[in-house]
Amino acid sequence: MSPILEYSSLEPSNQTIVRSVKLPPPPGFTGTKASSSKAPVKKTAPTKQSYDAIKAQRAWDFATSPAKQLPMQAFMLYMSGSGVQIFSMGIVFMLLMTPFKNVFSMNDAFAQFAPSTSKNSKSISTLPLQKLVYIACNLLTLGVGLWKCRSMGLLPTGTGDWLAFETRGPPPEVVLHY
Repeated sequence: MSPILEYSSLEPSNQTIVRSVKLPPPPGFTGTKASSSKAPVKKTAPTKQSYDAIKAQRAWDFATSPAKQLPMQAFMLYMSGSGVQIFSMGIVFMLLMTPFKNVFSMNDAFAQFAPSTSKNSKSISTLPLQKLVYIACNLLTLGVGLWKCRSMGLLPTGTGDWLAFETRGPPPEVVLHY
C-alpha cells in the first residue's frame, strides 16, 4: 500500500528549494539512495544475435506498415468524394499504383533487415514470412483502391457495361424464307 501524502503539515515558505526538500517522494519512486546501494551494472557489447533480433522486429514493423496506412488512405478516399474529378482520380491512381511499386521493390526494401548470416540480402528467400505479410498488406491496399473504383463507377461490373461486346441474332419478326 502506498503511503499517504500529507501536504498540510508543510510550512509555508517563499523558498521553493526548501519546500521541495521536505516533500515526501511520490508513490512508486525509488530514490537515488536505494539504487546507489546496488552494484553498478556492467554493459556488455551487443552481439550479432541481438542485432538480428532487432532487425527481425524492424522487418515485421516494415511488413505491416502498408496496413497501418490504410485508415489514413480510407479517410482520403472518403474526403475525395465519389465523383470523377481530377483530385479523386489522382488519389485513386496513387492508391492503385503504390502496391505495385512496393511489391516490385520489395527485395531492395527488405535488404536492410537481412540477418547477418544471409549470403544474399536481396534474395527472395530472405525473410520470407515478413515478405508474405508485406504482399498481403499491399493486396489489401489494392483491394481498397479497387473498391473505390467500383464505387465511382469506373469498373465494368454491370451488364450494361458490356453491351458493345454482345452479339445478337436476327430479330424474331424477320422470318427468312428461302
